[in-house]
Amino acid sequence: MKKNWPFDEVAEGGGSPGIQGRDLPIVAVPVQVGQEGRTRHEVARQLLEQGPITAAAVAERLGISPAAVRRHLDALLADGEAESREAPSRAPRGRGRPAKSFILTDAGRARFGHAYDDLAVSAIRFLAEHGGKDAIRAFAEHRVATLVGPHHDAIMRDPDPTVRAEALATALTREGYAASTERVGIGGQLCQHHCPVAHVAAEFPQLCEAETAAFAELLGTHVQRLATIARGDAACTTHVPVRETSAHHPHPANPARATGRKPGTRNEGNSA
Repeated sequence: MKKNWPFDEVAEGGGSPGIQGRDLPIVAVPVQVGQEGRTRHEVARQLLEQGPITAAAVAERLGISPAAVRRHLDALLADGEAESREAPSRAPRGRGRPAKSFILTDAGRARFGHAYDDLAVSAIRFLAEHGGKDAIRAFAEHRVATLVGPHHDAIMRDPDPTVRAEALATALTREGYAASTERVGIGGQLCQHHCPVAHVAAEFPQLCEAETAAFAELLGTHVQRLATIARGDAACTTHVPVRETSAHHPHPANPARATGRKPGTRNEGNSA
């Protein structure tokens, strides 16, 4: 990959060595500052979508110098927006310091949208107080139906659950969840690297439960939630097993709830 370090290296020394050894005029500083902010945001995005990730991997993905990446990581660490941990390695450890990987903290995730968390928590607490657990569950089901309903046709186009998971990841990314999929063994994993409602879901896990149920209905197979950002994990990870097409289960069970049916209503002929 071609390296491109237009501003990071200039910002290190405050001047440009490419213009006959003379510094850039002061008026260029705001441009550098703007680029600094954009680069740091992109470094943070790599930690969000790929973390835990090493500085070298971030540099390779962004095409900037490792020194510049480390400088941005140091700033994120100092601001409490990132944390480091020892990177796993299959090779025998040699001399020197062990490699570190980096991941965003809750404060770092706030860069990508946790707006109105306090208001949302207060509103759902009020709903729980006056409507009880059933009201929370109904709200959670309605929310996820609104989230994935517009993408129903695109997700359901292919009968293969793993292919549907890829379409679901695309839909979730469009809704702000930075989702991806990867094949694992005979199944796959759906990973949501960002959760705009993580702080709310930490207190009200019904949001996660309704989301998992809707995923199972859309994908047409049982899924298992392995990790959630709300519980402090790096990503919300859902295992999607391969399910052979069966005459007994040709379609997802009760897909209407995941695609816009009002919560609390039953499908006719499909009683509990």
